[in-house]
Amino acid sequence: MDFMTIMGQSTLFRGLPEEELRRLEGIGELREFDKGDMLFQEGREGVGFYVVAGGQVKVFKMSFDGREQILHILGQGDPVGEVPVFAGMTYPANAQALTKASLFFFPRKKLIELYRESPSLAMNMLAVLSRRLREFTVLIENLSLKEIPQRLATYLVHQQSLKPVSARVKLNVTKGVLSNILGTSQETLSRVLGKMSQEGLIEVQGKEISILDMERLKSLAEGGTRL
Repeated sequence: MDFMTIMGQSTLFRGLPEEELRRLEGIGELREFDKGDMLFQEGREGVGFYVVAGGQVKVFKMSFDGREQILHILGQGDPVGEVPVFAGMTYPANAQALTKASLFFFPRKKLIELYRESPSLAMNMLAVLSRRLREFTVLIENLSLKEIPQRLATYLVHQQSLKPVSARVKLNVTKGVLSNILGTSQETLSRVLGKMSQEGLIEVQGKEISILDMERLKSLAEGGTRL
C-alpha cells in the first residue's frame, strides 16, 4: 500500500505538503481486516481512527429493537472514527469491514501531538467533521421526512455529483446494503427502481444506473414531483 498516494487522496489529508504526510506516515500502522471483522464498537474508548487503504467499511448503529441503520459506506481514502480524536469521546457508532479491507490506524495521543504542531492538519479535520455533520442532517431528513422514491432520488443525485462528468452511477454496495441506507426493504427498493425506469428517469444495467433525466430526478429528490 502506497501511504503517500492514499493519504494524498484522503479527504482528511488532501493538500498537505509532503513533509507533513511523512510525519503522519511515522505514526500510521497498517492493519488488515477480513469481511465481517469489527474495527470498533459504539461506546468504546476512542483510542484512534483509521483511513481506508483498500476495501470497504460500513459505519452503523443498532436500534433498541435490533435493527441496523447504516450511516456511511466508506472506501479508499475515507477516514473512519475520526470524531473521538478531537472530542476525546467514545466511538459514537460501530464500524465493520464490509469486504476484506486494509486500513491505516492513527493513535489518538500521537495525532494530538501532531495537531498541536501543525494547524493545517487541524483545519483539514474540522472541514471533514463539518461535511459529516451535513451528511447526518441529510440522513435524518431522508429517514424522517421523505418517502422512499425521494430518498432514492436524493441518493442517486448525490452519487452522480461525486463524478459530475458521467451520467452513470455505479453502485458500490449490494441492494441489501442500499435498502438499509435508505431505510426500506429490498423489495420496495426494487419496485421503486422499476418505477423510475418505467418513467424514463433512469436505466438500470446490473450495478450501473444511467441517469436519463437529471432535472426530473432532482425535482423528485426535492419533492417537486412524485412517481
